[in-house]
Amino acid sequence: MDLLLGAVVLGVLLGCFYAAVSVGLSVSFGLLDVPHVAHPAFLVLASYGVYQLNESYDIDPLLAGLAITPLFFLFGLLAYRVYYETFERRGSDAAVRGIAFFFGIAFIIEVLIILQFGVDQRSVSATYIGKSWRFGEFRIPIRQLVAFAVALALTVLLAVYLSKTFMGRAIRAVAQDEEALRLMGANPVRIKQFAFGIATAVLGIAGALLIIVAPVEPTLDRAYIGRTFCVVVMAGLGSISGTLIAAIILGVAESIVLTLFGASWAPAISFAMLLGVLAVRPQGLLGR
Repeated sequence: MDLLLGAVVLGVLLGCFYAAVSVGLSVSFGLLDVPHVAHPAFLVLASYGVYQLNESYDIDPLLAGLAITPLFFLFGLLAYRVYYETFERRGSDAAVRGIAFFFGIAFIIEVLIILQFGVDQRSVSATYIGKSWRFGEFRIPIRQLVAFAVALALTVLLAVYLSKTFMGRAIRAVAQDEEALRLMGANPVRIKQFAFGIATAVLGIAGALLIIVAPVEPTLDRAYIGRTFCVVVMAGLGSISGTLIAAIILGVAESIVLTLFGASWAPAISFAMLLGVLAVRPQGLLGR
């Protein structure tokens, strides 16, 4: 029983971390309908940016994540503009060709990381990495608690931004009825480009959390593509609060399976849950 309780606690911490790496996709895919399969590759790229700053200047990983956030915002603006001009503006089969476009970007990012850093795992150093707190019979790594707290704050801040600010409401409006927004004099393309920039910018912090939780390697994006899409689809497209709930469900499920059946079964959980949600409740837990 104690073993199972420990798995649930660690699963909740892991789930909040999954929410942080998925909220950007909830905006780009859930609200904007952009088939952003390169999202996990952007995440890994952010981790390597954090690693470089930590290695070269001994900057705390979280501060390094904040430092690269503006660069990732600009990267997101550029990526969406290229996607829009090349595919979305031409209509018809933009989604299908867009998937190929983002797969290409993911592949290029992976190759560039390998050329620059090699295939070995990379990790960062910080005072809270390698230590743990003891709660009764449990030992919880402090880096998991740091990731939990930052991930929770990031998810809540993004939810507040999208629901309380003028631009946040505009992003939600363009997701619901783009043509109506255009008739009101707004420019839906600029709003979607800004939203994609926001979705990419949050990966600066999420990438920092990724390399704080565990070492990274160039092909790590393949392990997260199933998890992130599972969380976003299970949450209900565009639902930030649903993303947090779905991520915790996935984290707890993975942690329990890992504890009871071993690590080899854990990666299959996200794909199994994704197929299950699509079959039973395709609109997700909270809908759009």
